[in-house]
Amino acid sequence: MNWTRGQTIGRGSSATVSLARANGSGQVFAVKSAELSKSESLQKERSVLSTLRCPQIVAYKGCDITNENGKVLYNLFLEYAPGGTLIDAAREGGGCLGEDTIRSHARKILLGLEYLHCNGIVHCDIKGHNILVTSDGAKIADLGCAKRVDEESGADWETTASIAGTPLYMAPEVARAEQQGFPADIWAVGCTVVEMATGQAPWANVADPVSALYQIGFSGNAPEIPSFMSTQAKDFLSKCMKRDPMERWSASELLKHDFIIEEPNLILKEKQQPERGNSNVCFGSSLVGLHGEVGNNLGFDP
Repeated sequence: MNWTRGQTIGRGSSATVSLARANGSGQVFAVKSAELSKSESLQKERSVLSTLRCPQIVAYKGCDITNENGKVLYNLFLEYAPGGTLIDAAREGGGCLGEDTIRSHARKILLGLEYLHCNGIVHCDIKGHNILVTSDGAKIADLGCAKRVDEESGADWETTASIAGTPLYMAPEVARAEQQGFPADIWAVGCTVVEMATGQAPWANVADPVSALYQIGFSGNAPEIPSFMSTQAKDFLSKCMKRDPMERWSASELLKHDFIIEEPNLILKEKQQPERGNSNVCFGSSLVGLHGEVGNNLGFDP
């Protein structure tokens, strides 16, 4: 597929996101690029996204390798979200979002997480910067930290050394390097709702990430629930941010919470039977195989 790179619309620690256009069809998409030698996370994201089909998760469009300005780049093609991230949307709204908008975004995030969890995948880095806004609502993005866990217990199969994500959104058990399963994503949903409501990341008053991890893991506290939110919203947050992961509600349970179910007909219309991903995907081995596969899979998936 021939395509042309456009303007840069985002930068991360290891990748740059640009607008792109397919030559011929004119289709606009986003391309996430990193130097091939530093693209392990990007290739892992491709290995996960390529197995998923869910309206609440940003769509995978293909991948290729290019040589640009003397650098060999790995490029991941993704659905373009013109609304930017939840953080961008909050800035446009004066720094924070109203409760009806928060409810709508939280619902979409939970639908996406329900799908991921039904497929045995934990996202590991839910936060406002990793939720994109489209005409269809919020969509989960950035699955570079995602991992497969035990589908029955939600417990992490991998070692504690594999714990990943953003410290301010980590659950207590993750901050203590114990495990990172489905409940960790739910804690992060609560943190993201607080972020949408206040315009600030949780634990924003903590001086540095190490201090934040200590406070999250060992203080016994949870992020402060905004006093101005409704009783339903406060109860919803309390279910997300139980310090004991076994007491946290699941994505499926939270979709039935009064805060989310206020528009039940919309819920029934949106909700679809999750499609099962490839249950044989092994993230560790797929990364090894991907280097040999890329050259034979440079196409663009419609």
